[in-house]
Amino acid sequence: MSDGGRKTAKAAKTAAAGGSASAKKAAPARKAPAKKATAKKPAAKKAAPAREPAAKKASARKAAPAKSSAALKKAPAPRKQVVAPKKATASVPAAPEKTVAAHPRGESRTALVRRARRINRELAEVYPYAHPELDFENPFQLVVATVLSAQTTDLRVNQTTPALFAKYPTPEDLAAADPEEVEEILRPTGFFRAKTKSVIGLSKALVEQFGGEVPGRLEDLVKLPGVGRKTAFVVLGNAFGRPGITVDTHFQRLVRRWKWTDETDPDKIEAAVGALFPKSDWTDLSHHVIWHGRRICHARKPACGACPIAPLCPAYGEGETDPEKAKKLLKYEKAGQPGQRLKPPQAYLDAGGKAAPPLGAG
Repeated sequence: MSDGGRKTAKAAKTAAAGGSASAKKAAPARKAPAKKATAKKPAAKKAAPAREPAAKKASARKAAPAKSSAALKKAPAPRKQVVAPKKATASVPAAPEKTVAAHPRGESRTALVRRARRINRELAEVYPYAHPELDFENPFQLVVATVLSAQTTDLRVNQTTPALFAKYPTPEDLAAADPEEVEEILRPTGFFRAKTKSVIGLSKALVEQFGGEVPGRLEDLVKLPGVGRKTAFVVLGNAFGRPGITVDTHFQRLVRRWKWTDETDPDKIEAAVGALFPKSDWTDLSHHVIWHGRRICHARKPACGACPIAPLCPAYGEGETDPEKAKKLLKYEKAGQPGQRLKPPQAYLDAGGKAAPPLGAG
């Protein structure tokens, strides 16, 4: 082989080597995309943390409604605090806050029912002999005595009715009575002309419409002259054993002091208080409340210091709180004095109660 041939062969080898070298160098260039791809993977891994805050935000967003829903679930509590007092709080603008010992602000309906029933249980222990404080022997005498008790005391009525019933023992007798003679008997009760008209009128209605018998239904009783719902429930509860709530002035005063209702209309008070108790309790409840109003929780100066339900009373402090001074304000048997009935039940006498003196006995 000549030198020219050798040079040509070397050149060819060199070219071949250069080509293979360049091919080897080119190979990495083909791998470069793979490196770029692998470079993107770490980026993807790094992106994951970047997504975590978003996930946290999303979870936070999801949690936010949960909190709001939780807040909504708890929301009724403050609403009760605003609404409940409207049912349980009497709207007495002049009542000073310092006189309120256990103001039921925020008291729920359930708490109100429990407190009301507990007061009734306490009063039942204080007045186990509670009864209607009008003397009567039959429904006719009771309905007449109840009509006469308007604007006067039961004691005054009990001192007056013996003479009335002795002269006019039946509805027929009173229906045919001379009004002037009846007026003279009823004069001590006050408003005797209007009361004479009522008792003679209801007696005539009993004779003409009910055969001389007192009806045992509310809708019939309220049709009688001088007989309203209060009188009707007195008769139904105590002469016929049918439950009813007697909303007299004492009852109205006390249930408002106790924040059982803020109503002022007697019919609405009856409905509001009746909803707090089972129907079977209504008649005795009326006796307990009325007795407490006459003996301890007076209108002008209640004897707060001698009150057995003081811890349950939102109006504690409106009256005398000193125990010794409060005792001097008690009335009837709580003060060692006679009661209002001339012929009280034996249970009352057994408990230490005293019968009232007849009219003119001093």
